[in-house]
Amino acid sequence: MDDHSRQATRLEAIGGSYDKWLLGAAVALASIGIVMVASSSIALTQSPFYYLTRHLLFIGIGVVLAAVVLRVELKEIEKYNQLLLLGCFALLIVVFIPGLGSSVNGAQRWINLGVSKFQTVEAVKVLYIVWLSSYLVRFRDEVNATWLAMLKPVGVVGVLVVLLLLQPDFGSSMLLLGITTCMLLLGGAQIKRIILPVLLMLPALVLLVIFEPYRMRRVTSFMDPWVDQLGSGYQLSNALMAIGRGEWTGVGLGASIQKLNYLPESHTDFIFSVIAEELGFLGVCTIIVLYALLVGRAFWLGMRCIEMRRHFAGYIAFGIALWIGLQTFVSIGVNLGMLPTKGLTLPLISSGGSSVMMTCVAMGLLLRVSYEYNRAVRRQEVREDIDLADAVMTEAPPAGEPATATAIAAAMQTGASRGTSRMPQRVEPTFGRIA
Repeated sequence: MDDHSRQATRLEAIGGSYDKWLLGAAVALASIGIVMVASSSIALTQSPFYYLTRHLLFIGIGVVLAAVVLRVELKEIEKYNQLLLLGCFALLIVVFIPGLGSSVNGAQRWINLGVSKFQTVEAVKVLYIVWLSSYLVRFRDEVNATWLAMLKPVGVVGVLVVLLLLQPDFGSSMLLLGITTCMLLLGGAQIKRIILPVLLMLPALVLLVIFEPYRMRRVTSFMDPWVDQLGSGYQLSNALMAIGRGEWTGVGLGASIQKLNYLPESHTDFIFSVIAEELGFLGVCTIIVLYALLVGRAFWLGMRCIEMRRHFAGYIAFGIALWIGLQTFVSIGVNLGMLPTKGLTLPLISSGGSSVMMTCVAMGLLLRVSYEYNRAVRRQEVREDIDLADAVMTEAPPAGEPATATAIAAAMQTGASRGTSRMPQRVEPTFGRIA
């Protein structure tokens, strides 16, 4: 075996490692979620641990799915980008098929799997982010230069939004629109081209709220929940009372009063209010810091991948960071009365089988991105060391002659330049250049 073959084998044998900050933040949030689901749901059924048992089951399934994703190379996933897009449409259509689709509180968002119901939009979020990342890699130059390339994903998300509104699911629709807009900007689309579709969509979205009575009630109750405290403002007013009772350090774990059938959806959409009541302002700050660490680290990872020209991995990291960040912001904003009720769960914390499992899959995908990035960095370092050693051997004096300090320095300089010349040039996301 020649030197080049041995070097290639050595590089292939180098593995990576998972980002400890990402893993730590995700595990911490999931652990807090287990504790708070147990606390917030204890009085909802005759069996005090009914929801906790289900939550643990779904987390277990989610961890298994995440482990499967961790073993798949991103380049293999990228090959099936078109099938992933078809999967998005199929998942949103299947809920309308009699016998498969299931309706809850007038919303047609679930499919019946026998032992449980699955909300298909949670899987769509993951599949759509992966497809859009692949699209931005394949058409990154055109997205920045032409209207057509930029409008294609806008058209795709438009169809997905229509299917979601038919269910109806206004919150997930807005989430997908937000993710698409931000990812297009990060992928190079010009701000002036993004603004026009957004301005065209705004009147339609406003009309959807005005002409749908239940959405309008949510807006009016959000503006002043105390006007109709026992009616449309019941949920928000109880959430605000729970938050107010928590003060600085909370009333104590398990001591919430609002969870005792006063606050609806206390273990899902409004679990943040129970956290604020039981753990107080300090507990809330801890939750927000953990989310900031998770999202911030994902953005950092995305930037590093883009710098190494690993665009597909970088866009996936951006997409998941945007998803977790936007959904967390909306969920907390709803609980605090800053935003109208949207029906979005708190990622990794709220009870909800579909959301928990698919968020675990997203975390697995994010950890896979960190693994491949770390592996690429390690291989690059070894490649530089090999080039440096080759340069030193090339510049070495004939046998029997001493090597001067000048010759050694020249060899090291030559080796360093050879190693760094193979490094890809730094490529920054455009963040929507106006030029």
